[in-house]
Amino acid sequence: MIHKLTSFSTRHRWMMVVIWTVLGAGLSFVGKAMMYDVTDSQSGDFLPKQYDSAVALRVAEDKFGAKPDPNALTVLVAREDGGKLTASDQRRITGTATGLGHERITGPKPEPLMKDHSQTPRVSPGAVAPDKSFRLLTVSLDGNPQDPGLQDVYKEFRAEAERAFAREDLRVGFTGGIASTVDSLDAEETTGKVVGILTMGLIIVLNVLVFRSVLAALVPLIAVSLIGGVASGAVVGTAKLFGIDLDPSTPSLIGVVLLGIGIDYFLFLMFRFREQLRNHPGQDARTAASETTRRVGSAITSAALTIVAAFATLGLASFGQFKVLGPAIAVSVLVMLLASLTLMPALLALLGRAMFWPARAWKKERTDGISARLGHAVSARPVRYALGSLVLLGALGAGAVGMKMSYDQQGLPETAATRTAEQISRSLPAGVSDPHTVYVTSADGADLKAGSLTGMTRALAKEEGVGEVGKPVLSKDRTAARVDLFLSVASDSQHARDLVSGPIRDTAARTAPEGSKAYVTGTAAVFADISTAVEKDLRLVFPVAALLIAVILFLLLRSVLAPVVLMLAVGLGFVATLGASTLLFQHTLDRPGISFTLPLVLFLFVVALGTDYNILITDRIREEMAKPVSARHAVAEAVRHTAPAVATAGVVLAGSFASLAASPATQELGFATGLGIILSALVLSLVLVPALAALLGRGLWWPRRSGRTAHDHGAGQGGGGPVAPDRYQPYATAGDRR
Repeated sequence: MIHKLTSFSTRHRWMMVVIWTVLGAGLSFVGKAMMYDVTDSQSGDFLPKQYDSAVALRVAEDKFGAKPDPNALTVLVAREDGGKLTASDQRRITGTATGLGHERITGPKPEPLMKDHSQTPRVSPGAVAPDKSFRLLTVSLDGNPQDPGLQDVYKEFRAEAERAFAREDLRVGFTGGIASTVDSLDAEETTGKVVGILTMGLIIVLNVLVFRSVLAALVPLIAVSLIGGVASGAVVGTAKLFGIDLDPSTPSLIGVVLLGIGIDYFLFLMFRFREQLRNHPGQDARTAASETTRRVGSAITSAALTIVAAFATLGLASFGQFKVLGPAIAVSVLVMLLASLTLMPALLALLGRAMFWPARAWKKERTDGISARLGHAVSARPVRYALGSLVLLGALGAGAVGMKMSYDQQGLPETAATRTAEQISRSLPAGVSDPHTVYVTSADGADLKAGSLTGMTRALAKEEGVGEVGKPVLSKDRTAARVDLFLSVASDSQHARDLVSGPIRDTAARTAPEGSKAYVTGTAAVFADISTAVEKDLRLVFPVAALLIAVILFLLLRSVLAPVVLMLAVGLGFVATLGASTLLFQHTLDRPGISFTLPLVLFLFVVALGTDYNILITDRIREEMAKPVSARHAVAEAVRHTAPAVATAGVVLAGSFASLAASPATQELGFATGLGIILSALVLSLVLVPALAALLGRGLWWPRRSGRTAHDHGAGQGGGGPVAPDRYQPYATAGDRR
């Protein structure tokens, strides 16, 4: 099937390029316009329905018509001279706030298919500082806080509020909700642009250095950009079709994954295409491209399906952010796989030898380069290199001892929003701008009375970490009540989560009126429940993903032992990466722990993406072992031919992921995935796996039988005679010799 598909693509190369170009342009536009319609930034919406905070959110919506607003921001109003607010100041604040709440904010004219976010904000009064140094207002805007259109509306409101209060000799500050989102994005805008330029520059420079060609550097980037547009549209379309809400981080993760693996697959094809042209000088470009993809296509297909299978297992997760992230990346990778077997071969067939112009050195094969020396060293001394790799991975993995999970937001940039929040926390409870709520519901439908909740409110007020408890508010049908809590600690801290998930929930449940149930929600409560869901998902997804990857490796390699070797190798790589991350962020930087999402996402990225390189090197080892040479010679040749592609692709993919480290929100993920990919490419694929293959010889393919020759004497036991010269064409297989 792969051969038929690639043959069709290379025969109709112009048509294939036009089709992908049109699809890329059209679906990229649709994906960009509609992406924010299918994303949801409210973490609580991704929790399973049975969790305490999720039940509380449903009670809030059903009984009080209140849905958590990710855009709700807190506005601090104070005198310009820093004095205490007078009664006159209070009246002017109220009047100005009322005026802002009646004025429609018009944003920039939206592009086609994009939503117009022009609206009238909802402005309501808030608390006054005990020393009367400021007053708070709460403002709500409708829409996705990640949507640039809504962010422009917020900026317009912010400017109008500053002008309106300045006329009254008052100053304002904004924090929380969309204010914090916009300030963080603005603070990181320059860094993001610089990192993006550096990432593109890294890819171009590496390709130019490796291929000595501008086309070889630019064509993969252009192609991957087109494919990324198609994938974006496909993900948005799938989400729309099935009514799925994506996490706001999903688009950026998809972009990084596609850039990395797309360049990887193109590099795999270009290196093999160049080798094919070198060994068959008279072959036309179309035939060479078709033959190249036929030989590498199965490895690329298996590598892509490994990623798809691994991320698809996230669909089994209970936590919604994982549940939607996995299928979204799986759909994107399937699009990239289809392009790897159609668009990329078509481009190679179209450009031919011009892809490597003006370089000429590639036409002559080098047998004494770094790759050749590495292959010879690993195959000649496999025990030494295998042990060295294991010691390195073990030392890094030891850092995972004492690993803890953290749900804190680490490394956030200092912005106007954070400074405003600090000013508020100095005068009011730290949680005043992010209250928690206890919802009490009547179990039998009987009416609740405010007086029956007095015991619960008093008990809650005595709990550690509770700064203030509001008065109970009954629902219209009097079957539910709401009690607001203001914590004295930051809502997004581990301390707050421990308090809410422990003593506060216990006290609320114990002191709730007879015949009723109490549920607690809010930032700390939601993340406490998320931690429980994540721990459960880790126990499920890890083994299922590992099993699926093992099955794919078995189907590709048709061996029992080879998949076991590869799975053990990538498992060691995962542990080493997790250990190094723990050592850096938890032990060295003294953070409470590593991000709660890191182990699961890292497992999938490092194991699935890292397996790509192992598949490529193992597939080439099998091809070389089909020749009548010793097993160790086959390993040396496989490393010599494959090392440039694996090393270049690994550095490119690691660089793509490392770019995430520039943002505080994804710093740990960027570092960990970048390191994990480097270890997978340079240590596992080029040293450990070849060393083990040299030790096991053709026994690596057990129980599949391999044609042994006199060259194989002792190879299966790690022996092997002298390395014989390669007297066969690099692409000659057992089938070809027949």
